[in-house]
Amino acid sequence: MSWGTDLWDQFENLDKHTQWGIDFLERYAKFVKERLEIEQTYAKQLRSLVKKYCPKRSKEDEPRFTSCLSFYSILNELNDYAGQREVVAEEMGHKVYGELMRYSQDLKGERKHSCVLTAQKHVSFSVWILQSKKKFERECKEAEKSQLIYERLDSDINATKSEVEKAKSQLYLRQHMAEESKNEYAAQLQNFNSEQWKHFNVAIPQIFKNLQDMDGRRTVKLGEMYQSFAEVEQRVIPIISKCLEGMVTAAKNVDERRDSGIVVESFKSGFEPPGDFPFEDFSQNIQRTGSDGTIGTPKTEGGKPDPKHAVSRTKNKLWLFGKKPKAPTLEDLSHLPPEQRRKKLQQRIDELNKELQKEMDQRDALNKMKDVYEKNPQMGDPGSLQPKISETICNMEKLRSEIHKNEVTSQRISLLLQSYKESTASGNPDPHEFDYEFDDDDPLPAIGHCKALYSFDGSNEGTLVMKENEVLYIIEEDKGDGWTRVRKQGGEEGYVPTSYVEISLEKNSKGAVTYI
Repeated sequence: MSWGTDLWDQFENLDKHTQWGIDFLERYAKFVKERLEIEQTYAKQLRSLVKKYCPKRSKEDEPRFTSCLSFYSILNELNDYAGQREVVAEEMGHKVYGELMRYSQDLKGERKHSCVLTAQKHVSFSVWILQSKKKFERECKEAEKSQLIYERLDSDINATKSEVEKAKSQLYLRQHMAEESKNEYAAQLQNFNSEQWKHFNVAIPQIFKNLQDMDGRRTVKLGEMYQSFAEVEQRVIPIISKCLEGMVTAAKNVDERRDSGIVVESFKSGFEPPGDFPFEDFSQNIQRTGSDGTIGTPKTEGGKPDPKHAVSRTKNKLWLFGKKPKAPTLEDLSHLPPEQRRKKLQQRIDELNKELQKEMDQRDALNKMKDVYEKNPQMGDPGSLQPKISETICNMEKLRSEIHKNEVTSQRISLLLQSYKESTASGNPDPHEFDYEFDDDDPLPAIGHCKALYSFDGSNEGTLVMKENEVLYIIEEDKGDGWTRVRKQGGEEGYVPTSYVEISLEKNSKGAVTYI
């Protein structure tokens, strides 16, 4: 079927149909635009939802329960899912909506050119034949008029010969002009018919065929865009499936036993349950008569009291139930039960060790830079780095001191917990076991002594002034940075250069070693 042959006389209908086709294409483009806006809004709302339920947290507030971890994993997967919806919207905008709008403009230009060309040819042919036909008709009427005038004068006896001759000449002239108009009209009509045949049998079929091809391409383009629209969704389905699989995996990772264990680990105090309250007989001083069945103080073999009925020296002065702890602070952690305090101290020790490692790395980097400056003075002044090196060393010593204090406190808690458990297992729990308030400021034990080989002014923060031949206690060995921590007889503590002292360690420490 061809529009050019079957619809040669349906120009107006074809004009309306092609315009409808372009309007329909633009309508579908509008549909795609609204769809991608929905995707964009959906993705935006999903991201806002994820942000709302996944707030920023500090390290201490990081969730440890599997139910919480799984929920945050689901939020992460949902955030990735929202990203895929954004991808869908973006590709719909570029590959479908944008392409449809560009193609619509091309179709409009092509349709306009074909329709205008068809109308122009039809109008030009009509004007052309109409003008020659009117001219021939006009000349014929003038010739007929001249003939009537000539015949009237020729039959009129009163007409002069000159008038008759003039009328005859006018008749010949008009007849000649009519003949010329006739020939011109016939020639133009023949030419018109030839052009009209070409128009309706060649030009119109070709133009209508172009319109038919244009409409066909529009239809094919719509089919391609329908497919692209679906393929945009198909391309993200594997990733979306992975997101959903991740949510399912997160759901399967919820472990009620592990969560219960975390609760125990988080709140376990380390105490044993309290024993039975002993019976206190206040009637021992009353003289009584009666059977041996009178209630008295139960006894055991050898006269030793039954551990289950032992009289407590105090009324449950265990830390957990009796004695009120110091006001809680973030520094001493004394508001926590022993087991929890020990765990928090270990976390603090780990953090301090990380900070110490950073300071050591910075010190090494500064020393390397100083060596480079000493070898290449033009690159910088080595002395300018000394204040920073000294500051780093002081920071290192402060961190080491803090680490040591926390380690000592943690060890004390562990020993006390072990002692309490042993006493509880033996049946003689000491109710005063945890009445002891840990003092993190207790002086460190001496592990040896040293003698000053040279005087040291101790001008930097954390260092200690010493005089030549002065004897000091060693409380912390050199850890590779060239400084040893010492204590004077008066209790003043600080760091001195290891190379400035002669060190002797106790035999029960790490062996007697001497540094010169």
